Amino acid sequence: MNQGRIIIITGSPGTGKTTTSAIVAKESNMEKSVHMHTDDFYHYLSKGAIPPHLPESNGQNLIVIEAFICAAKQYVRGGYDVIVDGIIGPWFLEPWLNIVNEGYEVHYIILRACKKETMQRAITRSKLDRETNIELVEAMWAQFSNLGLYEQNVIDTTGYSIQDTVSSIKKMILDKTALLR
Repeated sequence: MNQGRIIIITGSPGTGKTTTSAIVAKESNMEKSVHMHTDDFYHYLSKGAIPPHLPESNGQNLIVIEAFICAAKQYVRGGYDVIVDGIIGPWFLEPWLNIVNEGYEVHYIILRACKKETMQRAITRSKLDRETNIELVEAMWAQFSNLGLYEQNVIDTTGYSIQDTVSSIKKMILDKTALLR
C-alpha cells in the first residue's frame, strides 16, 4: 500500500485557504485525495464547546487537533493525499512535528495577504458580529505576519489569482520546499 502525504494549507481568515485547498485536492497528482477542513472537527463538539479563538479553549483545541491528526493519518495510510485546510499556526505545530518523527510526510504552506486585502476578504463572511470579527481577523493576521523560521513557507496571495496561488502551492509540494522537519 502506498503511503500518502499531508499538505497543510493555513493562514489567517481571508487568505484563500478553503478555495485553494479544494482545488489542490481535486488536482492532486496522487490517485486519491481528500480535502479535510479543520473547522468541521470543531462543529462535532455538541456540548461544552468553547469558541476556539478564546484563550481558555487551548485544551479543547489540542484534543480537536489530535482527533483531526488521527483521521488524517488513517487517510495517509490508505494512500490518500490529505489536504488540510485550517488555521494551524506555528503555536499548534508540535502534534504535526510529532507525526513527522513517525515517518509521515507533512508539508506546511502558509497563505498570507496584506492586511487590507485580508480584512476585505474576511470581514463580510463571518457568523460573528462585525466588531468581534474585525478584532479576531486583525489578531489572526498579526499572528501570521511574522513567522520567523516559517517565513519560507509563506505564499503572498495579495495580488494572486486563485490559479496563481494553486500553482505556487503545487510547486512548493513538488519541490518539497515546505516540508516540516
